[in-house]
Amino acid sequence: MSRPPEAQGAPITSKRQLIEYIEKGSKPKDAWRIGTEHEKFAYRRSDLKPLPYDGPDGIGAILEGMTRFGWERVQENGKTIALSRGAGAITLEPGGQFELSGAPLKTIHQTCDEVNEHLDQVREIDNELGTAMMGLGFNPKWKRDEIPWMPKGRYKIMRAYMPKKGKLGLDMMTRTCTVQVNLDFSSEADMVEKFRVSLALQPIATALFANSPFTEGKPNGFQSYRSHIWTDTDPDRCGILPFVFEPGMGFERYVDYLLDVPMYFVYRNDQYLDFSGRSFRDFMAGRFHNEVRDEPRITDFTDHLTTVFPEVRLKRYLEMRGADGGPWKRLCALPALWVGLLYDQGALDQASQLVRNWTLADHAQLRRDVPRTGLTTPLKGRTVREVALDVLRIARDGLKARKSLDRMGVDDETHFLDSLQTIAESGRTASDMLLEAYETRWNGSVDPVFSEQAY
Repeated sequence: MSRPPEAQGAPITSKRQLIEYIEKGSKPKDAWRIGTEHEKFAYRRSDLKPLPYDGPDGIGAILEGMTRFGWERVQENGKTIALSRGAGAITLEPGGQFELSGAPLKTIHQTCDEVNEHLDQVREIDNELGTAMMGLGFNPKWKRDEIPWMPKGRYKIMRAYMPKKGKLGLDMMTRTCTVQVNLDFSSEADMVEKFRVSLALQPIATALFANSPFTEGKPNGFQSYRSHIWTDTDPDRCGILPFVFEPGMGFERYVDYLLDVPMYFVYRNDQYLDFSGRSFRDFMAGRFHNEVRDEPRITDFTDHLTTVFPEVRLKRYLEMRGADGGPWKRLCALPALWVGLLYDQGALDQASQLVRNWTLADHAQLRRDVPRTGLTTPLKGRTVREVALDVLRIARDGLKARKSLDRMGVDDETHFLDSLQTIAESGRTASDMLLEAYETRWNGSVDPVFSEQAY
């Protein structure tokens, strides 16, 4: 989740200004970068309980400990709620999930180095405090009411609004973790092609990264319960966005969508003002002026961009949002998958060809069924597993074409796909392996996951 804006920005005078804001994200290919984000659950080793914000072993103490590595505090109402260092950031999700928002980097080798450095730093602090962190898509043990909320003003507003729109929004906020990658585009046409391909293939990523089979200590019947959570969070701001596949898709069409998605808040004078359920279009029309006593600002729009949650999200880049959190190898595999598919034109053309005959009904079926049945989900006479093998072949070809070698000048980026290749070839996901462990050597307990999956 985003941190408070540092300045209010220019007044918004027209819709065209918003379109141009997003359009300015277009970059030449040699300026394309890879921004990887991942979230993890933090807990106390002694009793496997979630960490509060305050206290000697709380989230606040971990943030404070991280400052020894050059991270600078970002505060809200006197509390550190994020850290920044260069182009990277550490932020908090509502239930204390600890997120690294990585810097924009040129290669996946650099991304993996960044992840490893971050996890080394986290482990150093955890070892001192008796805490630990792990990556799964959904918390395997804790009940919602056992999880402390982090002291961020926007979360108070979202917490009150979520139950009005869906049954699982509070679970999304407090009990899920994801890994995502943010990728660039060169033009409106390039954005549209990448948006369509990545939106179509998000369920394939969901199946490959499925890693959330437990709820409150028991199997929940899902491969990716995290992905299912989003289907009952808020229909106004979640889902597959059918208009992306329609003629006329472009920056303006996406801005029109954003203008009608209900807002959560407006940030003024270091406070979040509750505007939940009201449209940005009305805000621009001046209908809230007596309450805000200010014009809509560009930072209001950039805040609003962070409060829509489709499977792929457009800002000044495209965010791939379909994957469960997981172990460190798959934190590097996620950017490898999407960079391979989207950053080489030959691979992108192949991926476009793969999905070109998929209908809106196919997209809806995949979005509905993959969270439960994963790689075994049928699609047009095939299975998602078979499609995943095609997708991985295309991604591998795309990474080969990039010819991005490691510091030794030996390995390209293709080996970062190996963990996903094993899953697709075997048909056994991380969820399958966790369920097998639960039924055999864990003797019907999820507690061992906290040590076996710890970073």
